[in-house]
Amino acid sequence: MTPRDPPDIVLIGSEWPARALLRAQLIEEGYEVAASDRWPVPPEFLGRDIQPRLVIVDLHGLPDPAKMLTELRTVIGADKVVAIAALGTLTPEQLRASGVHVIERPASGRDIVEKTRALLGP
Repeated sequence: MTPRDPPDIVLIGSEWPARALLRAQLIEEGYEVAASDRWPVPPEFLGRDIQPRLVIVDLHGLPDPAKMLTELRTVIGADKVVAIAALGTLTPEQLRASGVHVIERPASGRDIVEKTRALLGP
């Protein structure tokens, strides 16, 4: 993966086991996936000149999710962001109002893969 060849998906999540499992499931589906536990993500995965097809953000455990989503929408556009709602952060209604795609908890890896496939195709 080079800056000229960004990943299909950038996956952001604070919990390693959930992030690793979801990344593996998406790779099995044929997507190129870069994963990170922090924001901002490493510049080789996402930036104004590097545009993955989709960014999936698990809001659980991330500091200041509202600020992060605002920055993501600025960098990549709301239509390319999928937020996995988490208790104690923004509500699904607030997320939808911001223009991002929403997956509500409880959600399985299969639910997230299906949403990804619906947005990106196989």
